Amino acid sequence: MVKFQFSAAVVLGASLVLASCGGGNEGRDISSADTDFQTTLMEQLIDAQPGDVIEIPAGVFSFDRSLSLTVDGVTIRGAGMDETILSFANQTSGAEGLLVTASDFTIEDLAIEDTRGDALKVNEGENIIIRRVRTEWTNGPDTDNGAYGIYPVQTTNTLVEGVVAIGASDAGIYVGQSRNVIVRDSRAEFNVAGIEIENTIGADVYNNVATNNTGGILVFNMPNLPQPGHSTRVYDNQVFENNTGNFGHPGTPVASVPAGSGIVINSNDRVEIFNNDIRDHRTANIIISSVYSTGFSDIGAQENFDPYPETIWISGNTLGEGGGNPDNVELQALRVMMFGLTGNIPDVLWDGFANPDLLAGGEMPDQYRICLDNGDAQILNADGPNGYSDPHIVEDTACLHERLPEIVLPF
Repeated sequence: MVKFQFSAAVVLGASLVLASCGGGNEGRDISSADTDFQTTLMEQLIDAQPGDVIEIPAGVFSFDRSLSLTVDGVTIRGAGMDETILSFANQTSGAEGLLVTASDFTIEDLAIEDTRGDALKVNEGENIIIRRVRTEWTNGPDTDNGAYGIYPVQTTNTLVEGVVAIGASDAGIYVGQSRNVIVRDSRAEFNVAGIEIENTIGADVYNNVATNNTGGILVFNMPNLPQPGHSTRVYDNQVFENNTGNFGHPGTPVASVPAGSGIVINSNDRVEIFNNDIRDHRTANIIISSVYSTGFSDIGAQENFDPYPETIWISGNTLGEGGGNPDNVELQALRVMMFGLTGNIPDVLWDGFANPDLLAGGEMPDQYRICLDNGDAQILNADGPNGYSDPHIVEDTACLHERLPEIVLPF
């Protein structure tokens, strides 16, 4: 029997070696950074009024504590993501670099580096613009890095545009428990999850580059969060070579993501993956899974949580090499058993879990199926519900779903 389990223990083996080396980089030298500007910026944030624009000049500025903003209608603007650098390498106080609990907020043209927790967190705001911001842990991939780079959560009407996120031990660009979201024209590299949309309703993710992460783009629903997500479009992205060893904290959901995962859908519904360039992933270019194969099904689930991925449409992607050296002992055994020593797992790897209450005559109705219209790409059903005893290629993948609408923001 082949056990198909995205096990953190297997995935983390190599990554902990990487983490113990501090990521292999020394990090930014801030010995000559400006330490006096911290007081100025903190006063500006405390005294801010709606409509204010806080300008931060070019330079490297050192902070030893978190910054926060609680006033609506404020813009924070630097001189460029490589010109205005807020370094938290000497941080001794606070859980984030910058925490924003406000609406009608814009931040642009600056970098936040080496925070001990999340870099930029925006919580419970409306009409949020995060533009041309870089978040980075300059020592490279390391389990001790902060969890999230760009981190809007419980927001409505959010634009993440032209950002760069590097080195997060969870997700570089993360949008969670939110509504009406666009993530575009951005780059995520050397994170565990490059871009993650979690428990979010209505998201467009396009024109991004996700490379050198453990997993490129993730669309997840977690069982213990109150808002179940759905309706995400992932399109026109470049997702390639996401093979970095998993350096996530053991026990966190992303620690279960195998290195070499291109796009991963977990327990989410109404997801479209189209017109992407997806290639060179050692485990699989696309993974579709239920919470039952992640090791997190025992988390206290909300009453309305649906563990099964449904109404998935994959079409028109350019799919390159993938699946030749899975980062998981069980998946390696599956590959060799089905495709030989030199064979590859097909482009789409599905754990096989489906809602038995929806089956009609043993078949899933078309409106809930995984539809694949992508040249000669195939879906491998790993047969999770039966103990992974009969993995097989799905023969009939021809179906269509109603297209999701474009996300439109009110600004």
